[in-house]
Amino acid sequence: MATTAQSPNAPARLGERELIWLMALLMALQAFGIDAILPALDELALDLGVPGNERQFVIGVYLLTAGVGALAPGALADRFGRRPVLLVSIGIYIALSLASAFAPTFDALIAIRAAQGFFAAGIIALPPAIIRDRVGGDKMARMMSLIFVIFLMVPAVAPSIGQIILLFADWRAVFGAMALLGVAIGAWAWFRLPETLSEENRQPIRVAPIARNMGRALSLPSVIGYVFGSSLVFGALFGFINSSQQLITETFGAGDIFPIVFGICAGSMAIASWSNSRIVERFGARRVSHTALFAFIAVASAQVFFAFQPEESLFVFVPLMAINMALLGFIGSNFGSIAMNPFFAIAGAASSVHAFVRMTVAAVLGAAIGYAYDGTAQPLALSLLAAGLTCLALVLFSEKGRLFGPPEPAMGFGAEPAS
Repeated sequence: MATTAQSPNAPARLGERELIWLMALLMALQAFGIDAILPALDELALDLGVPGNERQFVIGVYLLTAGVGALAPGALADRFGRRPVLLVSIGIYIALSLASAFAPTFDALIAIRAAQGFFAAGIIALPPAIIRDRVGGDKMARMMSLIFVIFLMVPAVAPSIGQIILLFADWRAVFGAMALLGVAIGAWAWFRLPETLSEENRQPIRVAPIARNMGRALSLPSVIGYVFGSSLVFGALFGFINSSQQLITETFGAGDIFPIVFGICAGSMAIASWSNSRIVERFGARRVSHTALFAFIAVASAQVFFAFQPEESLFVFVPLMAINMALLGFIGSNFGSIAMNPFFAIAGAASSVHAFVRMTVAAVLGAAIGYAYDGTAQPLALSLLAAGLTCLALVLFSEKGRLFGPPEPAMGFGAEPAS
């Protein structure tokens, strides 16, 4: 059994419940950094003189650089441990949130957000590696589903928090709130998170081993379809996030209830993730996620149909969007767990390279979809359908044409159950 070397003053081993909450809220820092600013985009654009769809770059550049930056933390964490790399990432997130609050121009803000996404990427790249250090297989899928439940509560409420902040201050205060949240969660990690990487699994910081580990984590045919497939469907989701403020405000004329609409859609993902955590160990990550993917394609087809009607209603758009976001709750954590399962010994490198592919592909696709906003929901609907169909083809490739496989045990040596 693998053991993790710790100093006498190291934090005690976390129980499963606290570990899930901490990992979820660490990942939620990124979600808050994206969604809390959405209600302020109009005010930000007016204050800094930003034309048209370019306001979306505040979101898109952060997502893109977070994906590129995700390559580094895993390799560093495989050598120096999860804890120090994660704490540095949190510190950078806090510092650059404060810098964003004082940005004098839009160009400066974009540069700061790009740096924040890149250098703080560990907050999104490392939690799956920490979980994989503890468990694998469908048990990991269950834990990641529970993490996604908590993680997705933040997108559901973040726009409302941003809207409340705007009642008392301007858009800059939203970035101040990001820094405060980072301080609170960072303190929790500092005092409670132990090192989870075992000494025998530490990897050298040399280009060849790092490249070899990352290449292996991305080259297995059984993994490729799940990494790239999830990139596409989440890219379509990012397209909704990028354009949601304009879509709800301009297309459907419902700007006053934007936080509620966004919260309904994001909240549906949280409910689905909780449901997934209850069933995934019984039915298996493949059966659940494959079923959800077929349903996703069906709902996306309905979205295309209604988007091309003369007068699509908000009361049609929101339920369909919420259903498809809920289906992503059955796809995302399961696809990620299936892709991570073979890589116990190099979980950091695998988590980083998977996060890199998912985030960069999704960010680029999401930015393109958002920038294609033309006053209708048509670009988004077509993108959702195309992403679902292509994802299905990629999964068929990874599974050699056989879907709905049975539950799988943890792979790797030394995996131990969470306490």
